[in-house]
Amino acid sequence: MTDRLAELIELLEVERIDKYLFIGDSPRFPQRVFGGQVLAQALYAASQTVEASRPAHSMHAYFLRPGNPDKRIVYEVDPIRDGRSFTTRRVVAKQDGAAIFNAAISFHTLEDGLEHQLTPPAVTPPEELESDAQYWGRRSAERPDEEPNAFLLNPLDRWPVKRRNYDAPEPQEPVHHCWFRARGEVGDDPVRHQILLAYMSDFALLATAMLPHPYSDHTPGMQVASLDHAIWFHRPARTDDHLLYSMDSPTAHGSRGLSRGTFFTREGELVASTAQESLMRTPR
Repeated sequence: MTDRLAELIELLEVERIDKYLFIGDSPRFPQRVFGGQVLAQALYAASQTVEASRPAHSMHAYFLRPGNPDKRIVYEVDPIRDGRSFTTRRVVAKQDGAAIFNAAISFHTLEDGLEHQLTPPAVTPPEELESDAQYWGRRSAERPDEEPNAFLLNPLDRWPVKRRNYDAPEPQEPVHHCWFRARGEVGDDPVRHQILLAYMSDFALLATAMLPHPYSDHTPGMQVASLDHAIWFHRPARTDDHLLYSMDSPTAHGSRGLSRGTFFTREGELVASTAQESLMRTPR
């Protein structure tokens, strides 16, 4: 495991201070807390209150306020229900006593049943693509006066199948495919892989909803934010193996865009699905 990956995992695995109370930190460099971080921390907190034989299968979350990275986040877990097969937890994340995020998370005892899935899209394998780290490293060398991109330091690597020019974005079909993988071995803890998958899942959904428009989240004056987020865990997945994140955006209206995503393993197994509505206000 690389140092940066170990630091990310330590960040996401929040500290328990009471039976249903947890507290976590944020990286110091961003202007606001990354939504994927809060998703992962909330999922970890809830998972610590549920028996290990009952993994999370769905999470539905709302981002209520921007998080302040300079302040700790308190996670309050409400044990709503412990049933024979399902467990439900509500998690509220707070800073200075005000809620910045809430989520409902459901856990299900593993059992046999009916099986089917969609066929994964045929895309270029990651070995034939330029990773974000390679791209931003090359760009930093070509433009030494430009502020380095966070992906140079990201403990997760990403390989976009088709890279958009965010400096001069041209409208295109709202379909986006990315390969993801943690930079190092994660181990065998299934909760750790779930929280890393939740963290990954907030990358690129909003950007997918902007593909049909001549804007990006780099456009000066553009106001963007995740409004809500849902993730369904269908099958166990390893985040230290390549995962294909296949995304599309069926609609945008009223400054809000909807995006959907599916995670596939290299072998074509569908392991998770996502949906997100995003705020996309154009410069005024």
